[in-house]
Amino acid sequence: MSTAAAMTTDIHELSHRQALFIGYFLCVLIDLTVLNLFDEYWHQVEIHSFTTSLAAAALLQLLLKLTLTLEHRVADYFKQKAGKGATAKRLFSTWFILFSSKFVILEAINLVFGESVKFGGVIPFILVVFAIMAAELITSQIYALLGDEKLLRRESG
Repeated sequence: MSTAAAMTTDIHELSHRQALFIGYFLCVLIDLTVLNLFDEYWHQVEIHSFTTSLAAAALLQLLLKLTLTLEHRVADYFKQKAGKGATAKRLFSTWFILFSSKFVILEAINLVFGESVKFGGVIPFILVVFAIMAAELITSQIYALLGDEKLLRRESG
């Protein structure tokens, strides 16, 4: 039996750690694909090698997940507070964290990779990040739809 077949056969028996591994692994591969497509088709993104793009994808994934974790924690803090002021603070803090994190992530990439990974400024980097997030969202939507189809087949069969 192939590895893919074994994974799909035993998918209902995944532990939490296995599910996390598959999720992060898939996201790194999505990030890798998006980075390499931008590198190949847009002069504003230059990556020295495939190995560098793989490392950059892993770093991007880590930093994006840390950003989202921070954003969720801050938002949860303000959700516990009452009033319009707390709502306004939650919305502002969410925007600020998500916006400013792009600059922090870009600087981290510059520090780690130097000239091996170059973006033609903040705007190209933000476009790459949005493309990564869109690709991850589309992939998760397809995954969810395939799960619903399987559930529907079981119920009707």
